[in-house]
Amino acid sequence: MLSCGISIAKAPKYVFYFIGDGMGLNQVMATQYYLRSCKGELGISPLCFTQFPSMGVASSYSGSSDVTDSAAGGTALATGHKTYNGAIGITAEGNVVTSIAERAHLHGAKVGVATSVTINHATPASFYAHQKSRNDYYEIGVQLAKSGFEFFAGGDFAEKNNPDDPSATHLYDLARDAGYAIVCGYEEWKNLDGNDKVLLIQGEDMVENTLPYAIDARKGDLTLTQITTAAIDHLYEKKHKKGFFLMVEGGKIDYACHANDAATALHEVVDFDNAIAVAYEFYKKHPKETLIIVTADHETGGFTLGNGSYALNFGVLQAQKVSQAGFSRIVNLMRHESKDSVTWEQMKEALKENFGFWDTVSLSERDEEALFCEYERSFKGEKNIKMAESLYYRDEPISALAVRILNRIAMVAWPVGSHTAAYVPIFAIGNGAENFCGQMDNTDIPKCIAEVAGYEK
Repeated sequence: MLSCGISIAKAPKYVFYFIGDGMGLNQVMATQYYLRSCKGELGISPLCFTQFPSMGVASSYSGSSDVTDSAAGGTALATGHKTYNGAIGITAEGNVVTSIAERAHLHGAKVGVATSVTINHATPASFYAHQKSRNDYYEIGVQLAKSGFEFFAGGDFAEKNNPDDPSATHLYDLARDAGYAIVCGYEEWKNLDGNDKVLLIQGEDMVENTLPYAIDARKGDLTLTQITTAAIDHLYEKKHKKGFFLMVEGGKIDYACHANDAATALHEVVDFDNAIAVAYEFYKKHPKETLIIVTADHETGGFTLGNGSYALNFGVLQAQKVSQAGFSRIVNLMRHESKDSVTWEQMKEALKENFGFWDTVSLSERDEEALFCEYERSFKGEKNIKMAESLYYRDEPISALAVRILNRIAMVAWPVGSHTAAYVPIFAIGNGAENFCGQMDNTDIPKCIAEVAGYEK
């Protein structure tokens, strides 16, 4: 009998653990409202994972605060232990704790860790590293190479060189020395032949070292769906009796929520769900041997569905064609090409093309005046303009204002630009999914996975 209350005849052989960074209950609900509104209808269009038969909620407080960061939240979800904000894979007292991925590997399962952000970022790092600070990116990357896990994927490493020791070995070289084939992009992955250990990344010619936002993605960009497909292809082996464990993080949900960018956040949840759908197709072929868990490390932004009116207007978010950060890049390019002589008519055209203003989205005189005044400040006023700063981006103020206006027209609100202590969702399907119902703590989830999958034996 399991401590979480359910007995099973045979442990699942294949375990998928999906973590939507920053994905609270309202991010999930909003995405379903948005998808239905795209059809011009009221109500919700269910995501793949919201149709899983087992559902619960989890508390997310850390060992040092009621509001967790991603390091403490990731450590709780990976190890079953609370720790202080900023810590990776250690307790509040500094003791190393074994993650569910490490337990799976010791059990004999093949292991994959994947994300849409940097592979040595807080959440993925919690599954293979043990550091006092999440900011020790180089040391975390060293521990990745030493983990022996069969599959890693993400945008790239953060800090591939040791900032404190210029003579230290580049993280790519450490990974290669440990037997990893470093593969750039999905096409190169498909041509890979016969490596036991793989590190799949977006590539060298990136705007940033994460996967692009789904709303900004171009043809040829690596996607979370491709990463999940590649992971299954690499880890699955019919004759391997111990199966595999795969953690996949939708990391840029959090990035978008820190920026209070609703349309971009909802596209990220859809992108995350598309990756989960790949695992669900695998589950349908192996229903008695597979367990899929979907959860989050915390909620970001205090996302509110409604701004005072008894209505929502999610359909208007279809007009946004780029992220806030993406539009900032467009504005920067306009600055560069015009030598800072962008006209109001040029700016209006860019706002029309990327946010639907003056076209599919009607603006009040007040909104238009606000945009014009911001344009005047940014292009006709002082040279040292104040950028719109969120945790991961410094955006053009007119880009942030355009997003705020569209959010308000959509009738959603963001009280904060940081994490909250709200419940996070849990969804599960497959062998042992019954264990993940009701109210849980985030530390309960990996403990139950270990018991259900037999990783503690």
